[in-house]
Amino acid sequence: MEVDQRGRFVSSALEPVTERDLAEVERQLGRPPRAIRAIAHRCPSGHPSVIQTRPRLEDGTPFPTLYYLTCPRLCALVSRLEAGGVMREMTERLATDPPLAEAYLRAHRDYLAERNAIEPLGTEVSAGGMPGRVKCLHVHVAHALASGPGVNPFGDEALDRLADSWPAGDCAAEAGQIGS
Repeated sequence: MEVDQRGRFVSSALEPVTERDLAEVERQLGRPPRAIRAIAHRCPSGHPSVIQTRPRLEDGTPFPTLYYLTCPRLCALVSRLEAGGVMREMTERLATDPPLAEAYLRAHRDYLAERNAIEPLGTEVSAGGMPGRVKCLHVHVAHALASGPGVNPFGDEALDRLADSWPAGDCAAEAGQIGS
């Protein structure tokens, strides 16, 4: 597993989903995962933290969320950021910071290009409110972890804000899951 310049673990490529991964993601989510296609990122403990999903659910329903955050510890930390009003502040900055708005537009285009390479949905809707607002920080963190630093500015920013809390420790082992 690679570590970026900020000390975050990054995946170098998508990984096939194993039966163990499926069981772990189901445990993380509290339900069977839908449309899982690959493991896009793992936490330092080795369990999936981001999955890549297919653009359509098994019944054909469009599912535009390409990257889905599954790590319960990271999800809880991101939820705290959201509850603190960070999404509103990020959205406001889009109107006053043209380079940030341009970087966010590039993230939106990157997301669409990746999803469309798997299966076009015929829509310009990506995820998380891109490119005009920040609606779901979980999506941006998942995109940043799956794609690496420099792709999604708000995902990178959220991870920087959480750097003292995640990744830290052996979160899956703490929960008694890895190796059991």
